[in-house]
Amino acid sequence: MPGGSKIVLIRQMIEAARNNLDTATQLLRDMGGIDSISAPGTSSSAIEYKSHNVAAVQRTPQGAVIIEGVFDGQNMVGPDGKLYSVPANYASKSKLVEGDLLKLTISPDGSFIYKQIGPVERDRIVGILSRDDQTEDFRVLARGQYFRILLASITYFKADMGDEVVILVPKGTPSSWAAVENVIKKNMASAAET
Repeated sequence: MPGGSKIVLIRQMIEAARNNLDTATQLLRDMGGIDSISAPGTSSSAIEYKSHNVAAVQRTPQGAVIIEGVFDGQNMVGPDGKLYSVPANYASKSKLVEGDLLKLTISPDGSFIYKQIGPVERDRIVGILSRDDQTEDFRVLARGQYFRILLASITYFKADMGDEVVILVPKGTPSSWAAVENVIKKNMASAAET
């Protein structure tokens, strides 16, 4: 596993652990058991975690299953670490970035319905569309890093190699995936210069 993939996996595991702690803390608060939680050996002030909670799997009276999870660039990672496939068209049109919170409702008939419930802060950057020579996957070179992007975004914007691509990445958090916000066609830029 390449170093970048390990970092993403470790980041997701830390996020899942934080979410589990947030959920447990909220349950204790709801039961009136605590006002704040401190880590052993720390002062009495509460440890600040991200403001969102990922709940455990829930069932509705109608038989639907509701799962909250974190988007990893292609899939939703559930609270148990299980991956749930997110339709590329939905992820592309919703401009999902790594770290966004999603809610998946699996209806009794088996249909999957995703909803973005907690977007992370984003940075907007511009890069150049290219293609990985080995995998043939599209990627964007921006800020000296290659970001993977969904094929659905490229086909939607009808992007070509060498086009400038406006991408969204999580603010202040390393990521290997980006969401495409827009494409500046290289032939449009050439026409504007003349």
